[in-house]
Amino acid sequence: MRRTNRTIPAALIALLGATACTAPPADGPATADDFTESDALQLENLVRTVEIMHEKFTALAAAMPEDDLGWAPMEGVRTVEEVFIHVAADNWWVPAMMGWEAPPETNVTEDPATFTAYQEQTMTREEMLEALDASFVFFIASMRDSAGDLDRGVSLRGTPAVVDDIWIRATVHLHEHLGQSIAYARANEVVPPWSR
Repeated sequence: MRRTNRTIPAALIALLGATACTAPPADGPATADDFTESDALQLENLVRTVEIMHEKFTALAAAMPEDDLGWAPMEGVRTVEEVFIHVAADNWWVPAMMGWEAPPETNVTEDPATFTAYQEQTMTREEMLEALDASFVFFIASMRDSAGDLDRGVSLRGTPAVVDDIWIRATVHLHEHLGQSIAYARANEVVPPWSR
């Protein structure tokens, strides 16, 4: 059995429902054979968290009237629609920068410039809803495909990290934008569908 020598802060434990985040044993890098039941449970808890956000993001985006998509609380910040497109861009790019190929039509690769370009495009409401949904499907499939590969070293804009750490950071990032999107909806008198 692998040793656990790195733990998630208590706030993240509560958020993720996980007990620990494993790191490579001292005698060398982890292999697929080192993937434990605890790792599998941790990954599945994280995947379930993202599945819940998938449901909420797509329901909330669909509930927003087209006239409100261009609304922003102040000048210089993202509009309602731009937040949803940003989330989709992130969902394509995070797995891509770790080696999972995003669908070619997205033009998103591991290059951060493709992430930026994706966010700057104009979409119809239907295109935005489809992209948001498809991006979550890709993100979740990539998470599941990472089982046994969670300790692989990756670089996040030049900073060393491992796959499982990136999944955690990305999940927290999604929660931030879900909260933002809920606030945007409430400011426009749109009740999140799951709160009705």
